[in-house]
Amino acid sequence: MRSEPNLYLMVPHDFDDSDADSQVHPMARKLFFGSAVAEPFEEAAKWVAAHDVRVIDTSWEIAPADEEFSYVLSLYFSFEDDGIEEGED
Repeated sequence: MRSEPNLYLMVPHDFDDSDADSQVHPMARKLFFGSAVAEPFEEAAKWVAAHDVRVIDTSWEIAPADEEFSYVLSLYFSFEDDGIEEGED
């Protein structure tokens, strides 16, 4: 997996992430826009099928009607690979 050194999660210096059950896990977000309700879902389905990602969550927003793309689907995902053991790059 490629690592981007300029992208990182900033946390306060005194942040305690030692509890294994509630540790911070990085994730990404991709937006899909549409002028009809089904469009963002169609685009998201194509994108997920084409990429090796694990979908974590989604959210849905309807923008004001005067917007060109008034339907927005947010897809939260990770690139986590179950085949990689902890500590390996």
